[in-house]
Amino acid sequence: MREVVLVEAIKFGRAPVGRAGTALVGVGIALLSCAMPLAASGGDPQVLAKIGEAGERSWDGVLAGAAQITGAGGLLGFGVVLGWMFGREFADGTITGLFALPVSRPAIATAKLFVYLGWAVITSGIIVVTLVLGGLALGLGVPPGETAPALGRQFALGVLSACCALPVAWAATVGRSILIGVVGAIGLVIAAQVATIAGAGGWFPIAAPTLWAMSDGADVTPGQLMLLAPPAIVAAAATLWSWRRLQLDR
Repeated sequence: MREVVLVEAIKFGRAPVGRAGTALVGVGIALLSCAMPLAASGGDPQVLAKIGEAGERSWDGVLAGAAQITGAGGLLGFGVVLGWMFGREFADGTITGLFALPVSRPAIATAKLFVYLGWAVITSGIIVVTLVLGGLALGLGVPPGETAPALGRQFALGVLSACCALPVAWAATVGRSILIGVVGAIGLVIAAQVATIAGAGGWFPIAAPTLWAMSDGADVTPGQLMLLAPPAIVAAAATLWSWRRLQLDR
């Protein structure tokens, strides 16, 4: 199994999508978060009304913006990369060769999930590091001690957002397409936004992590946050089951 994971990691690391995804998610979120206070510095009432607390030139403002962006943009970015990881085998025609390998298809799918989750952890760490560097560039100074929990929640939000995107792997497999995976990722983002607007975000697994991070853990209970585990496990299991039942003729 270790060799299969290594092969998938090499494939992912050498692919432009992997590098682009790391840059866009890991660095892009921090850049956008730090850009919000700069946009608000103009004093435009409409801009201030739209970005709210994220427009404050403070660590609280930067982290509030990061949580908002990660909740939508991060989920979409993780989903697109995951959809590519599983859909590319069909798009490139390499799925045929996988049937001839001595390694089972579920083992290959498991390796892909391991690589994806490992990448998500690293990328979530990059988000935190680039946020700190961005805050220093804004002149906010070294993050105070009370900011540490918020930085920890931001890291956790990145990992949880990646877990929220796991159904995309199943969608890309069943649809045999990268595009289907991307559509699935967009659907998850829309569903989370609708649930939040409807006031059910705390009970909706895909939306709960973002609300938890944005409210400093006040608006979402640990029990609500744990509701993410069952759908994530089911999505992973459904993906492995689909790979086990793959056939070349359909």
